[in-house]
Amino acid sequence: MSPAVLATLAAPISSGPGPGLFLRLIVIGSIVGVLALVWILARANSNN
Repeated sequence: MSPAVLATLAAPISSGPGPGLFLRLIVIGSIVGVLALVWILARANSNN
């Protein structure tokens, strides 16, 4: 996807100028994804 398409798709999410809410959603989603990956890997490596 080109940046123009992503900006068009993000337009309804972010009402103010700049990335704002859209960037926060991306960062929070990334953190949740990393935490889920760490949790899955920790569960897979446990010797229960």
